[in-house]
Amino acid sequence: MLISFVIPCYRSELTIKSVVDEIKESMAALSEYSFEIILVNDASPDNTLAAIKDLVRENKNITGIDFSTNFGQHSALMAGLRETKGDYVICLDDDGQTPANEVHKLIDALNNGADAVYASYDKKKHSAFRNFGTFMNEKMAEVMLGKPKNIFVSSYFGVKRFIVNDMINYKNAYPYVIGLVLRSTKNIVNVPVHHRNREVGSSGYTFSKLLNLWINGFTAFSVKPLRIFTAIGALFAFMGFIYGIYTVIKRFIYTDIPMGYSALMSAVVFTAGMIMLMLGMIGEYVGRIYISLNNSPQYVIREKIVHEEK
Repeated sequence: MLISFVIPCYRSELTIKSVVDEIKESMAALSEYSFEIILVNDASPDNTLAAIKDLVRENKNITGIDFSTNFGQHSALMAGLRETKGDYVICLDDDGQTPANEVHKLIDALNNGADAVYASYDKKKHSAFRNFGTFMNEKMAEVMLGKPKNIFVSSYFGVKRFIVNDMINYKNAYPYVIGLVLRSTKNIVNVPVHHRNREVGSSGYTFSKLLNLWINGFTAFSVKPLRIFTAIGALFAFMGFIYGIYTVIKRFIYTDIPMGYSALMSAVVFTAGMIMLMLGMIGEYVGRIYISLNNSPQYVIREKIVHEEK
């Protein structure tokens, strides 16, 4: 049985070799499996590409992919998934925080019947900002994508081949890996692993990248935001109707009450803001449809690096 590892790489020139070495050591203890590693350089500004080329040169079961520009972690995962040939595919980070030496737990879960398995952590060693982003991503996936509440999703996960085959059929410009897994199966489990401290560098996720990830998540695979705003619009219309009746009745009863300019302006400004927010959400959907119709790519590969026998 072949196990494929997919690792998106960004600013990991100092860490990617140790991650690969740990995978090799872990798989050496699992002699019944063979393995391959796909390293995807997401246009990293440091010397990550050179580190990948060195690893490919030294290992015949490692393949490198170099993007022409930065497309993001999920696009890098999609490129790696399309390159895999394994019966099981394991995705993990390039910084060493996701322990490759515990990969046997993910493999065992897949062997025991799960279609997908996610690593769960007793205590994450990310910053408070990153943990908040993870929490928001979890809640968004529950509400918008129907993720089971008892399942924790992370960047360290494994899936079976038929799940990968379905995921790579997605061709649009805004891939969201969690959504692709959830639309393929609900047979998902968690396995506990230890989350490590970051030894080198810092997370590549900024606030703007996390925000784009959230927006991508709930617009790529769900129309619930539109339905929520429709419900909010109906609620405010009903409240406005009731308030209008109340105002007319009050005017007849208390004829000396002056017209409420401040209250009127507050209502107008608030309602206008809600309308603009709803139009913005609709515009986001329409814009993504337009971009998809223009066949914008998920990624552009500058170079594929393969091992050459000496």
